[in-house]
Amino acid sequence: MDASPVPTPTSTPSPAPVPVHHHFHFGEYYVHHIQDPGKQPLFLLLLGFIGSFLFIRFSVRMIRRGVRWWPGNVTPGGLHIHHFVFGIFFLLVSGVGTFVTVGTHPWIDIFGLIFGMGCGLVLDEFALLLHLEDVYWSEQGRKSVDAVIVGILFTGLLLVGYLPLGLKPSDRVHWGLIAALSINALFTVVTLFKGKFWSGMIGIMVPGVSWVAAVRLARPNSPWARWRYADRPRKYARARRREARWHRRGDRGRMWVFDLIAGKPTPVGARPTRAHLLAERVADRLSGALTAPGDAHRSRSYLPSDEQRIRSLTRLNRLAARHAAVTVTAPANAEAAARRREAAARRSAIAAGRSRGTKGNRRGPC
Repeated sequence: MDASPVPTPTSTPSPAPVPVHHHFHFGEYYVHHIQDPGKQPLFLLLLGFIGSFLFIRFSVRMIRRGVRWWPGNVTPGGLHIHHFVFGIFFLLVSGVGTFVTVGTHPWIDIFGLIFGMGCGLVLDEFALLLHLEDVYWSEQGRKSVDAVIVGILFTGLLLVGYLPLGLKPSDRVHWGLIAALSINALFTVVTLFKGKFWSGMIGIMVPGVSWVAAVRLARPNSPWARWRYADRPRKYARARRREARWHRRGDRGRMWVFDLIAGKPTPVGARPTRAHLLAERVADRLSGALTAPGDAHRSRSYLPSDEQRIRSLTRLNRLAARHAAVTVTAPANAEAAARRREAAARRSAIAAGRSRGTKGNRRGPC
């Protein structure tokens, strides 16, 4: 038999590698970084936090403008219910619900969203709870915006898994790291006492920021300046110059951002809006209808609103100015009244046929 040559397979060239284009897919990113690590409840909490804050700020700004198409404040029976009351209700429901369901899915996600909504509503009126008076549209109400921004930043840092000095929950903590954390905490406290709020907040997570801020001069209105610079006039003067040069510029920029987010505060003595005046008139009518006629002057209630304190001060200032004007013009008014009485007596005397000054010198009939 003839041995035929066995055909050898021809080697085919390998195909050229196809370039892979990595496109960003939010779904894959969400599953890999949020859902798989178990951070979905925290993500929903942050989402509810930001959403409730933006919604309630939009609502109060529409109420402040007095637009007709927006429903306005919740005032059942003339009682204004602030939105932090709803926030406390959401916090209670989410906390109790989490304990009842033992943190199981999907309840932990639902209650995380509700908890974030409650945080946004409560912290939006943080200044009211701190001062125990309605300072929502005043300069003191800026503290609410500070509290909301700090809460959002802190929650966002926890969401991305960033802990102080770059630690992770699975890392083993040694004595050196404990010492570094303690030193960082000490510098952060000093920074806060020096009046550098944002540097201290960032320094909690980013090492080195609070260290530099703690070494530098304190702000002139801070507790540290009152304690340490009282007997050092040169250092206090340097702190005031630095405040005028750098910090005030930063404060103007921060105020511009806050005005864009939350609206400008109402200056003291500003005229209230038409919606607030209408609310006052309605409150007057309700108080008159619910009060006995004899006690109408004793009991007078107004519908509480977001600018009640400012309107009260404005009303008192108007009354004081009116009283001062009356007091100043009282002598002139008294003289004018006396002249009017004298002229009336003269006219009545002429009408009776008696001339002025001849009452006892009249001649009898011839």
